[in-house]
Amino acid sequence: MNDNEIVALLADKATREAAFSSIIKQYSQPLYWHIRRMVLSHDDANDLLQNTFLKAWSNIDKFRGESQISTWIHRIAVNETLTFLGKNKGEIVSIDTPEGEIANRLESDTYFCGDRADALFNEAISRLPEKQRLVFTMKYFREMKYEEISQILDTSVGALKASYHLAVKKIEKYLEEQD
Repeated sequence: MNDNEIVALLADKATREAAFSSIIKQYSQPLYWHIRRMVLSHDDANDLLQNTFLKAWSNIDKFRGESQISTWIHRIAVNETLTFLGKNKGEIVSIDTPEGEIANRLESDTYFCGDRADALFNEAISRLPEKQRLVFTMKYFREMKYEEISQILDTSVGALKASYHLAVKKIEKYLEEQD
């Protein structure tokens, strides 16, 4: 179903649940991986994904169709993730953590699989500041356009391009240092 069809179904209380089920089917996996790259933990990502859909469902009457459903649902997911990260600052892996702790945390996760290069790449991403990590994951993994990211994060395109560029440079530097 496309956005227009889903919005029409959401407007009718008789078809609202079916429309929302299609939103869940369509966006669960991409949202999970988007959240997961921010929080690293499978359990936290799953919880945040559920919270995202709960919040979307409880606010479904407020969705007026002025933006795309993907933009609306991503904005909820980003807000939920940032709130979670803000509340759990002490538990977040900092750039100052002892060498190897981030890699150990990633590799000990039963849902993480990958070779050394993939592990280093994920470790480099996890070391980025929140905003850069968010922009990088949306642009690199989700291949979102800057304009869409701008709507989700309520930030200018220029600022997003700068954040993405800085993130890429930091990742490159980290990977070069690991060789």
